[in-house]
Parts: sequence; structure tokens; C-alpha cells
Amino acid sequence: MEMMNNYRVKAFGITKDLLGGREATIETKGDTVGHLRIALGEKYPQLSDLRSLYIAVNNDYADDQVVLTGADEIALIPPVSGG
Repeated sequence: MEMMNNYRVKAFGITKDLLGGREATIETKGDTVGHLRIALGEKYPQLSDLRSLYIAVNNDYADDQVVLTGADEIALIPPVSGG
């Protein structure tokens, strides 16, 4: 049986609109950023329309292999336009 985990995710920019607020709790079937990315896509399919979506863990950009804990601060960093 797969272990289910819940993570609180903070949303910024357009991701805040897509998630319907500044924070969301996401249930995953694993404990990595990759599992979180999959769960986010299943719960919020509109996220896949973004050109890029970075996930930060404890203020550092995280790749999909990073293992998460319930104490981690997780943030969705959407594409940023500049000028």
C-alpha cells in the first residue's frame, strides 16, 4: 500500500489564482517534489498550461528528487515576466 502524505503549499502570482487562494493542502502518493508535482497536476490541471513552474522548498529551488517532510515550507513559483 502506498503511503499518502499531505503538504501545505504556498502559491504566488498566477498559481494563486489557479489554486483559488494563497495556500492549498495537497495529498501525494509519495514524499518527493516529483510526487507533489504529479498530485498538483491531477488536482489543478490548469497548472500544466504554465510555461514553467518551479517548486521551492525552504526557500531553495528544488528538483523532483528532493524528499519532503511535513515541516518543509513549499512554494509554487510561476513564470515571471520582466522588463
